[in-house]
Amino acid sequence: MKNTALVIMAAGIGSRFGGGIKQLEPVGPSGEIIMDYSIHDALEAGFNKIVFIIRKDLEEDFKEIIGRRIEKIAPVEYAYQELTDLPAGYEKPADRTKPWGTGQAILCAKQVIHEPFIVINADDYYGKEGFKKIHEYMVNQMDTESEVFDICMGGFILGNTLSENGGVTRGVCQVDDNGVLIDVTETYELQKDGDVARGRDDDGNPVEVPIGQHVSMNMWGLAPAFLEELERGFPVFLDGLKEGDIKTEYLLPRIIDRLVRAGRARVTVLETPDKWFGVTYREDKPTVAAAIKELVADGVYPEKLFED
Repeated sequence: MKNTALVIMAAGIGSRFGGGIKQLEPVGPSGEIIMDYSIHDALEAGFNKIVFIIRKDLEEDFKEIIGRRIEKIAPVEYAYQELTDLPAGYEKPADRTKPWGTGQAILCAKQVIHEPFIVINADDYYGKEGFKKIHEYMVNQMDTESEVFDICMGGFILGNTLSENGGVTRGVCQVDDNGVLIDVTETYELQKDGDVARGRDDDGNPVEVPIGQHVSMNMWGLAPAFLEELERGFPVFLDGLKEGDIKTEYLLPRIIDRLVRAGRARVTVLETPDKWFGVTYREDKPTVAAAIKELVADGVYPEKLFED
């Protein structure tokens, strides 16, 4: 059986959530957090290792709330994302407090990822379908040795991924007739307005996106060789920062978009009809808890997800 890993990016403190550690907020009937459901669905789909990317100062709380429980049911590895974790010869700008982004987060886990892996956010609920489709693609189709990176992603429908309590950031995808990604554009503060979602682009210009558009939710299926590309690209990213820029991040969607445009990656978009929910804002928590309760009532999940 082919080994595959679930990599969970859990290093962030949710500032919009009011300063709490939003990834560790209980939402299930037996105290489960969103990550529990992602782990359950990934293991059910066939993934057989978990990698948590956290910050060192969160380690004890994280292990107490989730890590030690999960270690009982699956092999677990930890990686640590820090602002100071930079290539040789580079130093953190004195005023930088913002994390370096999802590309650096995955790079921090390079030493513990040796198999095809799926990347997800800690505070997003993805549903079962994406895990199943990506695992199936990895095991049966992915060419991990290809010179052109063979990548897959969960293709969510924008209308299924919006919050009622504020704007969200999504990677808006253009997909060809064969289900292959043409490009992905980070789009910010998207909020529903009838048949479209309105938001802004990198430069702050207003944009509108049809709610039926495919979007990336940072659910990528990647080969281990991709980590070498992240390592090569990080100094290039750092060298390209303008003086005084303390906010720009090294982001997976932008990295993958650049590779696609250069003909160095081919991304198969695996459409999932599942409805996303997450705790982007504190006001989202009751909605998420109600949605989980409904899934439990429908028999999608047991009342208690994992045994103690």
